[in-house]
Amino acid sequence: MSQFLTRTFFENSVQNWIISLLMLIAGILAILVFKRIILKRLKQWSDKSKTTIDDFLIATIEKSIVPLLYLFAFRVSLNALALPTKVVSVLHIATLLFITFFALRIITSLVRKFIFSFIKRRENKESEEKQAKGLLIIINIIIWILGIVFIIDNLGYDVTTLITGLGIGGIAIALAAQTILGDLFSYFVIFFDRPFEIGDFIIVDDKMGNIEYIGIKTTRIRTLGGEQLICSNTYLTNSRVHNYKRMEERRIVFKLGITYQTPAEQVKEVPEIVKDIIESTENARLDRGHFSGFGSFSLDFEFVYYVMSSEYSVFMDTQQKIYFEILDKFESEQIEFAYPTQTLFTVPSPKLSEYEKSPSN
Repeated sequence: MSQFLTRTFFENSVQNWIISLLMLIAGILAILVFKRIILKRLKQWSDKSKTTIDDFLIATIEKSIVPLLYLFAFRVSLNALALPTKVVSVLHIATLLFITFFALRIITSLVRKFIFSFIKRRENKESEEKQAKGLLIIINIIIWILGIVFIIDNLGYDVTTLITGLGIGGIAIALAAQTILGDLFSYFVIFFDRPFEIGDFIIVDDKMGNIEYIGIKTTRIRTLGGEQLICSNTYLTNSRVHNYKRMEERRIVFKLGITYQTPAEQVKEVPEIVKDIIESTENARLDRGHFSGFGSFSLDFEFVYYVMSSEYSVFMDTQQKIYFEILDKFESEQIEFAYPTQTLFTVPSPKLSEYEKSPSN
């Protein structure tokens, strides 16, 4: 038996091969116990909790950490063997690639979790999740490029030249595509700062409409005329954007004038009449109302009120109701609205005497 154990295969005794195999089996069994008992109980506990962080951590352990544990058990078992230099070198490269791959998966999963957790706290989370896909593609490309540079550096190659070349190439690309990169950075501004979202009604300069889509380079607006307006993200972030979706209430100022022939007692009643109408109207809040001055053809009044809604249709319905009631009330009180008029006063000329009528004079 001892002779069999001392026999050599591939520069290692049978005893060393058995020890290595037993270490590998023990490591696999330990991992299986961890999965079947500990990880299973953690899953049961996370199913009862209301948070999603524990579910994410358990999924990350199962998909990325457990494969690394298998790799660790395999590498530990190989320590009992004397391996050739070339085999050690190949195993080192394979281990490096394996660890880097799963490490990058963990990092990208963390970034994805952070972004989508950030989005879930917003109102339009469904539309913003679609936007986040473009952002995640860019972030993943950057992360994987850094991972590749890390692998090349750990393989013993000089990455200084590579990084310098990437820097010079990046500068050249940035100069050639500065407009595209400007729109890309503006997309990040729109995504994180949220000056507007999909579904918002905005006015930019003389353009107005609802936001339909926010892309990496352009934003699409459905105008009131029905056509789709495509604007660059840089144009929108550099402009003054009026976002009516964020408006909680609308301020309305309107004036009316009545004729000068209206009796003073009725003139004094006008502010109270209009105030009562506004205060009794749903979604309306009165600010002020006064006799504001003597116009060229009317006695002028100014009223200010707020419509407690950002919806344009609600604003128009409320305003229309107030105007109809003012018309009805003024008609019942026989108060006349003024309109531009001019009064011409004529003075009769004096009668001429018979002497003044004489042609000779």
